[in-house]
Amino acid sequence: MNEKILAASDVILDRLTGLHPKLIDLSLDRTWRLLAALGHPERALPPVFHIAGTNGKGSVAAYLRACLEAGGYAVHSYTSPHLVRFHERIRLAGRPQSAFIEEPALAGLLDECERANDGAPITFFEITTCAALLAFSRAPADALILEVGMGGRLDTTNVVERPAISVITPVDLDHQAFLGDTIALIAAEKAGILKRGAPAIIGPQPDEARVAIEMAAEKTGTKLFIHGQDFTAHEEAGALVYQDEAGLLDLPLPRLAGRHQIDNAGIAICALRQSGILPLDRAAIADGLSRADWPARLQRLTRGPLIALLPKESDIWLDGGHNPAAGRAVAETMADLAARDPKPLVLVAGMLDTKDAAGFFAPFAGLAAHVETVTIPDAPASLPAEKLAEAARAAGLDATPAVSLESAIARAVVDAGRAGPRALICGSLYLAGHILRDHA
Repeated sequence: MNEKILAASDVILDRLTGLHPKLIDLSLDRTWRLLAALGHPERALPPVFHIAGTNGKGSVAAYLRACLEAGGYAVHSYTSPHLVRFHERIRLAGRPQSAFIEEPALAGLLDECERANDGAPITFFEITTCAALLAFSRAPADALILEVGMGGRLDTTNVVERPAISVITPVDLDHQAFLGDTIALIAAEKAGILKRGAPAIIGPQPDEARVAIEMAAEKTGTKLFIHGQDFTAHEEAGALVYQDEAGLLDLPLPRLAGRHQIDNAGIAICALRQSGILPLDRAAIADGLSRADWPARLQRLTRGPLIALLPKESDIWLDGGHNPAAGRAVAETMADLAARDPKPLVLVAGMLDTKDAAGFFAPFAGLAAHVETVTIPDAPASLPAEKLAEAARAAGLDATPAVSLESAIARAVVDAGRAGPRALICGSLYLAGHILRDHA
């Protein structure tokens, strides 16, 4: 592609970061103002699958998109954050497998939104989400999968008055400075996406989260379909068995790794069945589960410069999860993998200073042989490697700070001894994005 055109969106995106003194300032007022100036594109969207939650939003979105496309439907999707380039956030229907938005189209949309905003204060996420909604309103599609950025009630995506269906994936502690310091408060914020007349699919929840969601649903008159009550999904004899009041589906296991992906797939299947707008047969759902792709979620790396540093018998995995619940899910998957194919597990971890590092590491105690910590390149909010190593030690792990990713991987080989290591790069989507620039 033309490098001059490629640079256009990057230049505009850099300018947009300076329109508000804060990166995050949860409110809908600025968004409503800009949407009005743009002619209210949020009123001209295809049926919306609106997804909130702490963990699993991206995986559920990936299953929804893959299943709908397998059924022959045209699908837009909006997710965040991106891993390598901003374009990843916006997928438009009508291209092979809903490819990322093309550079000229993105640059034009950003320019249009910048001009319509006319220098008024607005956050980066607000104005870029308005650009995405503008893109979706102008291109025909059968559905739009819309992922909440943070929270729900005051998230920029919560301008859709009546989605086809709402989804709340598992809720846990994260972003407490913005959403509240208890699971109940966070769940109440995420339940702000519930709308009267739109059914909602509720994934597995801690009791306090489920109660908060049920209270919010009672106020809005929202019909809930709750995991474990109205639908179930479990693994049986190497298959995924899904069941709800409409019947049972015997399906292949999801392509994405980890036991938690059974729950995520079940949430997506329930959303597809309860939306009532885009019929899918079993074959399409099965095909979608087998094709779904979501980078940096227990992704095995098979090429790139870090691979060359490992012995042939080693393997290297990448996951961007960064809170205690994600730590539990990833550790569970690593334990399952070790039961089938034992190797010394070495974590290579980088995390932001806003995250509960000790809580993330705790599930790996007794499982990981060693932790190498790194400062995430080009991430000003990264915990220094030395501080992160202290957090890992506080969680009961042997940890050493490394000066670079390369030295961390090289030392992981030494730590593992004659048996090649299983390296897991983890702790941050920012770190995952840095890795994928060279390993995608």
